[in-house]
Amino acid sequence: MKRQSPLILTAAALTFAACQAKAQSSVTLYGRLDMGFDYLSNTRGGGADYRMQSANWGASYFGFRGKEDLGGHTHAIFNLEAGIDMASGEQADSARYFNRIATVGISDDDWGTLTLGRTLGLSNYQWDFDPFQQELTSSQSLSRGRLGPVTSNTVSYISPSYRGLSMQAQYAFGNASSGFNNGLSGDYGRSGGVQINYASGPFRAMGMYEELRDSNGRFSNVFVSSREWFGGLSLRTGKMLWQGAALHLSAPDTPAGLASSANEYWFGGKYTLSPALEIDAAVFHVDVGSGAGDATHDAGGHATMFTLGTLYQLSKRTVLYTTLAHVRNGAHSNFSVNANNPGSDNSNSTNPAFGASQTGAYCGVIHYF
Repeated sequence: MKRQSPLILTAAALTFAACQAKAQSSVTLYGRLDMGFDYLSNTRGGGADYRMQSANWGASYFGFRGKEDLGGHTHAIFNLEAGIDMASGEQADSARYFNRIATVGISDDDWGTLTLGRTLGLSNYQWDFDPFQQELTSSQSLSRGRLGPVTSNTVSYISPSYRGLSMQAQYAFGNASSGFNNGLSGDYGRSGGVQINYASGPFRAMGMYEELRDSNGRFSNVFVSSREWFGGLSLRTGKMLWQGAALHLSAPDTPAGLASSANEYWFGGKYTLSPALEIDAAVFHVDVGSGAGDATHDAGGHATMFTLGTLYQLSKRTVLYTTLAHVRNGAHSNFSVNANNPGSDNSNSTNPAFGASQTGAYCGVIHYF
């Protein structure tokens, strides 16, 4: 008999538990499935790529949320979330069953929410200020994916909102015996940060500071393990949602002579043409500080990306999307419209040549459950 994956068995057990849940507790199954086609011009090999690919608009995943009423407006909670490669049906991360979120904690209406475990890093929540919500072609592209970390061994706290003001803080232990700042192989070292949010009617603002150390406990690559300062604003006026942000990245432990800082800016918005149709547009720009590059570090330079997209809702749960983007690189830069790794030779076959432009397009369908 064929042996079943532990992930499948875990999912089945949790589904059974959800069916057996009593009135004072609940377990919810949820997820997002994204599948589509994409095109990239002017790749490093000199040709174009045509692909069927999962997670163009956003990561595909399924998860479980659980809550137990402890009385007095207090609940015990848990969240397990696993990424899926829809193109192959495989786990998005073969080393971890629940690679995105695996947390347990306590939530209180008056005191906030405290969770422990593996979770999305703070910079993921910048998607509320990105017209393309950190999809394949978005603020992630010119930050080389730096804005989407997932950290293990993390203590996370979210405060209640007071007159529109709220706070979220994280602290991730490295858990390595080799040093307090170090991390285990394949994980970040000691990391964390804090963000402040403000919402009032049509206006929103966020400020954030985040640290991501490498497994050796160092800020060694501006687009991989670095410090980040971020500020974002959004404003709704009628059918238009305006969004803009600026961030600064710094990696003081970068080897001497290599670029160790970068600034990224963007501005754009979302226009609701009809209840079913939304049009998105944005301009993104990155400046990498002075210094050389190597196989895994970007050199000083700049790039600008122009992005246009649409979302069409077939229903509340099913959405069609299209996106078109064009990136223009400075002479010493090779940014792609995709969020590839930094450097001249870092498994990036879809990067353009240095100084070259690239155009990308993709379309697909998203279903939520």
